Amino acid sequence: MAEIQAKNQLLKNLKGIHLWHAPMSSCSQRVRLVLAETKTIYESHVINIAKDEHATKSYQAIHPNGLVPAIIIDGRLFIESIDIIELLPENDSDLLLHRDVSLLKKADQAQMDLKLLSFEFLFKGAPLQIKEDFDEFQVNHKNDQLKQFRVDLSNGFERDRIENAVARTHNHFQKLENILSDGRHFLGGAIYSLSDVAWTPNFHRFNLMNWPFEDTPYLRNWFNRVSERESFELALLTWENKDVMRDLNNYTRQRKVLGTDVRAFGTLANF
Repeated sequence: MAEIQAKNQLLKNLKGIHLWHAPMSSCSQRVRLVLAETKTIYESHVINIAKDEHATKSYQAIHPNGLVPAIIIDGRLFIESIDIIELLPENDSDLLLHRDVSLLKKADQAQMDLKLLSFEFLFKGAPLQIKEDFDEFQVNHKNDQLKQFRVDLSNGFERDRIENAVARTHNHFQKLENILSDGRHFLGGAIYSLSDVAWTPNFHRFNLMNWPFEDTPYLRNWFNRVSERESFELALLTWENKDVMRDLNNYTRQRKVLGTDVRAFGTLANF
């Protein structure tokens, strides 16, 4: 369980649940899904990633790696989304008992590829960061891995790196397809669980990229079921900015016309 000690005494004194999160962060979406499913009341603290609010001294004092989400529960601070979603539903036995721990671990392992491909095929369409802001981020943020990712993004990701991420993601989705092929409604069986929570943001994100989910019909039908839940509306859709989503859709269409969208890479080139 990724509990860390809050450095600020004011954080230790906070009562109830306080969530620091970003609207389009898939890890934040997981946590919001559980909060919505369990109808948990929480205090929302939105971190604007586009404005580099995760690089501020004040936020890094909460999350030392400058990532989202971070959550405080009666003064206790937790920073890993998979740990958080297992911690929150203490009174919801279905979410916990029907989860597959191995699927939670795989969702966590898939996170870096999701991030890489999101920035390549979706967020890359956003306006380039001006040099002054880029330089300020490199100075202010303490997470060396995140700073290097910004450098790689600005230089352009190597094709091999993209194709390897596509191949691993394809393998993950094929494994989920195999699990669902026995006719079960959800990843853990007949009951919606944390396994579904962990993978829902991934499917939603790749769906925005025009991933060929027609090749995985069981997985596509699974997503149709989970996306009909009230929690999906509350945790994902209501947090999406319409203008941003329009820009992402336009960028995806442009890449498709040019033949450089996600389907043109590696394993997917045959679809």
